[in-house]
Amino acid sequence: MRDEDVLTAVRALAPVLRERAAEAETLRRVPDASVAELEDAGFFRLLRPLAYGGLAADPAVFYAAVHEIAKACGSTGWAASVLGVHPWYVAQLDPRAQDEVWGAEGPTLICSSHAPTGEVTSVDGGFRLSGRWRFSAGCDHAHWALLGGLVTDREGRPVDMRTFLLPRSDYRVDDVWDTVGLRGSGSNDVVVEDAFVPAHRTLGYGPVTALRCPGHEVNHEPLYRLPYASVFTTAVSTAMVGIAESAYEDHLAAARRSVRSSRGGPAAEDPFAQVRLARAAGEIDAARLQLGRNMTELYAVARGGAEIPAELRARTRRDQALATERALTAVDLLMADAGRGPLRVADDVLQRAWRDLHTGRGQAANDVERALLLYAQDALGMDVHDPML
Repeated sequence: MRDEDVLTAVRALAPVLRERAAEAETLRRVPDASVAELEDAGFFRLLRPLAYGGLAADPAVFYAAVHEIAKACGSTGWAASVLGVHPWYVAQLDPRAQDEVWGAEGPTLICSSHAPTGEVTSVDGGFRLSGRWRFSAGCDHAHWALLGGLVTDREGRPVDMRTFLLPRSDYRVDDVWDTVGLRGSGSNDVVVEDAFVPAHRTLGYGPVTALRCPGHEVNHEPLYRLPYASVFTTAVSTAMVGIAESAYEDHLAAARRSVRSSRGGPAAEDPFAQVRLARAAGEIDAARLQLGRNMTELYAVARGGAEIPAELRARTRRDQALATERALTAVDLLMADAGRGPLRVADDVLQRAWRDLHTGRGQAANDVERALLLYAQDALGMDVHDPML
């Protein structure tokens, strides 16, 4: 299977995923059939290493697939973007951990909640982990979880921030996700009760940020020399831009056939509506172009074997956050132009997009002000130490 074959298969699935958007909202998670079909299409293999049956694909193909899925169903696109990016992260771990995840045939989907909210205790050979991790998209379908935690010294002071990989047998999913937007993403809580995590199934943020991870011993593809913050944050932003583009296309089609009650003529002839449409289209195009440019440049540097410049990492983070803001701005413009129709129909494409984007904006990766501050500090030559770069 080639990268392009996966993208073709995902595009063929889009109409079916679109038809299931309402079902996803009712279930409050992605339908099992959708996950199975994405698995069969090869989507979850795009960022898996070649050594473990994956495609180690050009990231542009992965993001194009995420965009298509999110256009069809925002919740499915969001969950798929997160589940789909985690093989990249596992590829950074000790080869023993990779063997545990991919060494045997069977399902291998991986969810996450990287916020360090649990309790970590250092023990011989590894760590003991307990606690509750929130907002883990697609966790009902996952067989492994990546969970963040702070390692402390004897005085209780944080000395390291790590990610811990646990099998499904070591945690449970608490069904608490009942929200206004992204209802179908199934971003439930992951609960761990005193699980042992061997040291080889953990990874500190230091090696991840420095791009010097144990997984590089076996995974030599340039894909795995990209910054984690760039790969993950671009995934969720791409989903948000896909949601906005779907809303734009649907609203444009509606505008061509609707009538303005206040003017008595075709909505398409309203010059103010035309301006709002143009501005929305411009915001979406700008978001896509910047996201694509940055990942193309990052991948080119990685393929050349050079060190990725700090300014490129900062710019990628800046544009990723701005992409989410632009997607939100575009849909707000469309909503202002739509009148009362979308407010009355829960299954309306524009209304769902508006709800989904305003919910997705709350994800930590989409903190626009924080991303802009990091970019400005880097541009001014200040020392910036942040795991989001």
